[in-house]
Amino acid sequence: MAVKQTAGRDSLGKFAPKFAELNDDVLFGEIWNREDRLSLRDRSLVTVVSLMAQGLTDESFRYHLISAKANGITRTEIAEIVTHAAFYCGWPKAWAVFRMAKEIWNDETDYSDLKKIHENSIIFPIGQPNDEFSDYFTGQSYIAPVSMSQVGIFNITFEPKCRNNWHIHHAGNGGGQILVCISGRGYYQEWGKPAQELHAGDVVNIPADVKHWHGAAHDSWFSHLAIEVPAENASNEWLEEVADEDYNKLK
Repeated sequence: MAVKQTAGRDSLGKFAPKFAELNDDVLFGEIWNREDRLSLRDRSLVTVVSLMAQGLTDESFRYHLISAKANGITRTEIAEIVTHAAFYCGWPKAWAVFRMAKEIWNDETDYSDLKKIHENSIIFPIGQPNDEFSDYFTGQSYIAPVSMSQVGIFNITFEPKCRNNWHIHHAGNGGGQILVCISGRGYYQEWGKPAQELHAGDVVNIPADVKHWHGAAHDSWFSHLAIEVPAENASNEWLEEVADEDYNKLK
């Protein structure tokens, strides 16, 4: 996401046109947009700490705190950043930053709180981080075995924006997978077809040898039971990630 700024020209365009140009076109137009070298999130972190060290907590600092939140720095992270910086920048400066940060992050719930709220909405446990298959997921997922007898049944939980890669359940005979959605909002998509929005109570029957992916919506945790359909010569083929460009079109 490109950073665009007009504050320099809006405030000083006639009085100090060169300063306005450097502010809008060089600092924000060039430096802030070099994401191949440093992400917007990391640039926000550096800027916030630099301004805090100088004791600058004016409206420009508020702007950078708002930008930091928009660039992905969470309430938990800004609290830790300011606490850490307080030992190097000064305790009174940290107090001043916290007064402003509390107002800006006041509508955000911690990740752990959101996870707990989602966990309380389902009858099955979220389980443990799905580390064994982390290479095939974008974002954090969790897995909890529900049944290991007769057929395998697992509760799979996706944090917001998490999804698995395109993949195929191969089988010589039978096979495939059934998804039973139990909480949150998510998506299922087969190759060459539009994505299908999923809610609690929806059931998806996935035939063997069909390329597909599934996962959470941008703004919601999502859980489904994954039921393994018995098969002969069953195997999973993991493929490419779901491109951000394609996923971000889903709202």
